[in-house]
Amino acid sequence: MRPQSPIGHTNLATLLREDGETSEAREHYQAALRLDPVSSGAHQGLAILLLRLGELEAARIHGRLGVLGQAQASPYRGDKRPVPLLLLLSALGNAPLEPFIDDRIFLKWTVFVEFLDPAAELPPHDLVLNAIGDADRCASGLELAERILARTTAPVLNLPSRVRATGRAANAERLGQLSGVVSARTAEWTRESLLASDAPSALERGGFAWPLLLRSPGYHTGKHFVKVDGPADLPSAIEALPGARLLVMQFVDTRSADGQFRKYRVMVVDGVLYPFHLAVSSNWKVHYLTADMADHPEYRAEDDAFLKDMSQVLGQDVLRTLDRIRDQLGLDYGGVDFGFDARGNLVVFEANATMAMLAPQGDDRWDYRRTPVNRVREATRRMLVARAGRR
Repeated sequence: MRPQSPIGHTNLATLLREDGETSEAREHYQAALRLDPVSSGAHQGLAILLLRLGELEAARIHGRLGVLGQAQASPYRGDKRPVPLLLLLSALGNAPLEPFIDDRIFLKWTVFVEFLDPAAELPPHDLVLNAIGDADRCASGLELAERILARTTAPVLNLPSRVRATGRAANAERLGQLSGVVSARTAEWTRESLLASDAPSALERGGFAWPLLLRSPGYHTGKHFVKVDGPADLPSAIEALPGARLLVMQFVDTRSADGQFRKYRVMVVDGVLYPFHLAVSSNWKVHYLTADMADHPEYRAEDDAFLKDMSQVLGQDVLRTLDRIRDQLGLDYGGVDFGFDARGNLVVFEANATMAMLAPQGDDRWDYRRTPVNRVREATRRMLVARAGRR
């Protein structure tokens, strides 16, 4: 990186910000602004960082200087009349939907809801895509999105009101009431209450048993998520987690007969269920990229079978259960992560709009995944085009 390049400092700061290196990111945004005090990119990046740090007034100042208070248009590359699309984003995190917006069809207008000037007119648009996906992390952003949508009559994909209902605690309660579904008891506790001397007995009175799980709300891919085997382990587990409030979740044993943990992911796109992956791991915290798939061809064979014929692997009863979950969620785009308990009940791990659809790596071990993954990605693109009234 050239030390006198404001763009270089800004790009590096954004990479550091998304990697969680907030102090270094802040330094590089400030270095960019010393070199170019009117850099809209540096002001925008710093505004987002400050909002995530809770420095609201400073975030708004830089947001205004970075022109985040207005909808921003992206280049249109098509040769026909564009379909204007309004994309709602939160500075705190979003579903990975932007790659599916084809700039040969759509003229994209982007709004960061936390910074939008309430007096600003919305740009002309035929379709709204709400990409704010994390109900636990972006609750205030979803409320702001609802206020913005009160000003439009255009069709909306992933209504904010439906996304708001997908927080982990809310999902545990409502999905756990569906036939064939087991959900882990989940409740939000303050850090202070969990560090109190009577916290273990308070947890037990609240219906929790050991072991249990703790996680910081708003994080994914297993980040800031720990298992607590007994009361003596509680203080050290809490100290390792960020945030003033933590989610307490009952541990549900989903080990299969071979002692391995399995996590299935099914995507929901425009009302259709698509198998996306089956991950097998010796660790209770199953994530596809860190599971035991690469070194075990027999696990990849299981994944392949699931992708080729989900109904054969899961059975019709489970598919009907997934239909009920889909209907309860009511999302145009989302996904369900789940396993099974010893009785064969479907155990919901997560069900929301935050699910990423990462393309398989270049290694030929993953060739079997390419067609099924592309099928879901193309379905997402087709949904956007169809809702825009294009063929």
